[in-house]
Amino acid sequence: MQMIYTHENRYLVLNLKNVLENAGIEVMLKNEFAGGGAGELAPIETWLELWLVNDGDYDKARALIADIGEPQGKDWLCPNCGEHNGAAFEVCWQCGQAPA
Repeated sequence: MQMIYTHENRYLVLNLKNVLENAGIEVMLKNEFAGGGAGELAPIETWLELWLVNDGDYDKARALIADIGEPQGKDWLCPNCGEHNGAAFEVCWQCGQAPA
């Protein structure tokens, strides 16, 4: 098994799960219930993860992910700690604060 995708936004991971399954790629989720550990765990450790069941599907899965693309946006500075965050982050990777 191999992790193919993770993101802080559960809906992006679940959407990609549906896309891969519809393409005949068997996947499973990990950290599905880890959100309750937020605060005790680092925020990134609670992100939902999408894993390939068969490593042989890796190239096909990566191609599908590339076709979908990542959400676009602007980089931002955290209003709480001043940390620079990439556009893909919906909360600060340093402190977990949402942008203003």
